[in-house]
Amino acid sequence: MSRTASIPTTATEAPRVGARGWAALVVLMLPVLLVSVDNTVLSFALPEISISLAPTGAEQLWIIDVYPLVLAGLLVTMGTLGDRFGRRKLLLIGATGFAVVSALAAFAPTAGLLIAARALLGFFGAMLMPSTLSLLRSIFQNRDQRRMAIAVWASAFSAGAALGPIVGGFLLEHFAWGSVFLLAVPVLIPLLIGAPLLVPESRDPHPGRIDPLSIALSMAAMIPVVYAIKSFAVDGPSLYAGGWAVLGLAMGALFVRRQLRSDVPMLDMALFRRGSFSGAILVNLLSVVALVGFLYFVSQHVQLVLGLSPMMAGLALVPGMAAMIVAGLTVVPISRRVPPHVLIPAALVFSVVGYLIVAMTTHDHGVVPLILAFAVLGIGIGAAETISNELILSSAPAAKAGAASAVSETAYELGAVLGTAILGGLITAFYRGALVLPEGLPADVAHAAQETLAGAYTAAQQLPSQLGDALWQAAADAFGSGVTVTSLIGAGLVVVAAVIAAVTLRKAPTH
Repeated sequence: MSRTASIPTTATEAPRVGARGWAALVVLMLPVLLVSVDNTVLSFALPEISISLAPTGAEQLWIIDVYPLVLAGLLVTMGTLGDRFGRRKLLLIGATGFAVVSALAAFAPTAGLLIAARALLGFFGAMLMPSTLSLLRSIFQNRDQRRMAIAVWASAFSAGAALGPIVGGFLLEHFAWGSVFLLAVPVLIPLLIGAPLLVPESRDPHPGRIDPLSIALSMAAMIPVVYAIKSFAVDGPSLYAGGWAVLGLAMGALFVRRQLRSDVPMLDMALFRRGSFSGAILVNLLSVVALVGFLYFVSQHVQLVLGLSPMMAGLALVPGMAAMIVAGLTVVPISRRVPPHVLIPAALVFSVVGYLIVAMTTHDHGVVPLILAFAVLGIGIGAAETISNELILSSAPAAKAGAASAVSETAYELGAVLGTAILGGLITAFYRGALVLPEGLPADVAHAAQETLAGAYTAAQQLPSQLGDALWQAAADAFGSGVTVTSLIGAGLVVVAAVIAAVTLRKAPTH
């Protein structure tokens, strides 16, 4: 997609940046921080949103999923627009739109309008994300510096996830749930001020043409596939879900065919022929699935089952976020000596152990095992994300930095969608399958309790104490059983990521 001038590839040949380059990195971290804060805050606000807006189980998943789904579907498209019109310019347009829509989302009166606002946030978020890695690639040409810059960039996701629960928890204890969306404003103001001053404009001198059909095909491929996964996870196997999956795969095949036949494709499919590039993308994707899926069900468990306030629930996960940040930074010097096909699987062993701790201790009804589990999981995810992101950029030619960045960030956002759709959908299915309702419940109460854990919590508060306690105990036990099984599935996904890394990254560039 990009056709910039070739730059040196070795640390000794490439120029090193000074203080201005590192200041630009701080500015480029802000959109990443914003996306991470938004995802984590929403997970913690979900119980209050569920109580206030009373969404169905499917609506609850869509509130989480529609934002990363729209964002992921448009990332490659927005990357092309950034190449043509200027990556910094697109960054600033996206920041302005994101701030305005965040304010609108804060006052959404229904679940449907909140879903619509989240979709618009995905549209403007897609303008933010493709610019960051491609601008970083052009600023940090020295690979040693770029490794550290990417570690800091990747740590912004963890920092945002840590900041989100704390600030969001404070807001949820003192204000309505809509206040969490207003967090975007103080994050975006420094971006709008700092980007024009510190980040140099970057565009492709020979941009590819804008291809409306490719744009439509990319969206037509992603939306049906993810919708099919959600439908399968929530309602079980059906011809309906299978039809959507077939449609999405067919559109994906048409998209790939069009890119292969185009002289100037929207997405250069040749990148995927590089084993290290494809392998790093898959590791990136599965790591985010594991992280987002974990946060989805643990945030509900600690608040609704264990009874922690949103603020305390956020603080409980801070050690894990801190471990993720430290691991992402610490792995940089290690990566100079240990090859990625060894280092990434070794790191992901920690994440497998973290999921197994959850599976073995869910029914203990204690928060300490969950704190430990997330800290151990965070070590593996933090290290794997840093190395895989650096490999994605290094495995692609410098002239393809824009395409590589868009694909990398698409993996992030698709991972967020699949983390909620697969692990979140599975825990919903296991919860419904394991829930044994006490006798004597009104039909509407029984239906609400079967939809979501939050629905059961609200219903239990409205019943006579003995019947309400029986309903809540049944719901908590059913959710706990779902957490156990889902944790084992999550551990299996991490094992798959480790095997992929061990097999595909043997020839990855190390210098």
